[in-house]
Amino acid sequence: MSWQRWQGETLLLDLRVQPRAKRELVEGLYGERLRVRITAPPVDNKANGAIVTLFAREFGVPQQRVTLVQGEKGQNKTVAVERPASLPGWYAALGGLPREA
Repeated sequence: MSWQRWQGETLLLDLRVQPRAKRELVEGLYGERLRVRITAPPVDNKANGAIVTLFAREFGVPQQRVTLVQGEKGQNKTVAVERPASLPGWYAALGGLPREA
């Protein structure tokens, strides 16, 4: 299993999320997951909202094209990014694959 996979034009990312971090960033790999730090606390869905905002910005898409697929209440989550407009530098640096034609 890999931390990223394509289903058609949708990119699925498996995450390990650390809430209440000092700053928001994609840190690297944590086993088979992408480690993400966010400043929001894990209450009232604030952390999940911060994840959607972060990945929408990173992949250059509107927030409506980023959805939480799995892990609403835990640290292990899966997000889907529909038709990413761009792939951030960290994506390729960590071994992410481009969408197959």
